[in-house]
Amino acid sequence: MPPRLRPCVPTDVPALLRIDQACFARGIAYSKSVLRWFLSLPGAVCLVAEVDEAVAGFILASSEADKAHLITLDVLAPYRRQGLGTLLLDAVETGLAARGVRSVELETATNNHAAIAFWQKHGYRTVGVLPRYYLGRIDAYLMRKPLSAPRET
Repeated sequence: MPPRLRPCVPTDVPALLRIDQACFARGIAYSKSVLRWFLSLPGAVCLVAEVDEAVAGFILASSEADKAHLITLDVLAPYRRQGLGTLLLDAVETGLAARGVRSVELETATNNHAAIAFWQKHGYRTVGVLPRYYLGRIDAYLMRKPLSAPRET
């Protein structure tokens, strides 16, 4: 069965928390209160990917005016390298562009080569380095991608 994307609902929070904690090390993974805070931001958008009716991944972004910040893109290990991350990213970027967003930023660890390759493949470019961004010791790349206005049909 193909993955199904849908907007996040409040009852998804426990699953999102479990997924984030499975995807990131302690101290980098979000706590329940921080995750809820991100979800409550005025410009927050969160999409969930379901496979066989189970949450397999999600993407969370926030936007203000014409800029957005990609907070996290999490896909459980058994579902990686199957296009789920790309599906989530494309959907959120399309939605952000429709809201007038023209630029998306994110951070990724400089030692996370798989993530760096994923972001570069999807048009993100490094625009800076954030020293000791993760855990006070791991540097991060600040990456940015311009978004185009949606085409009129």
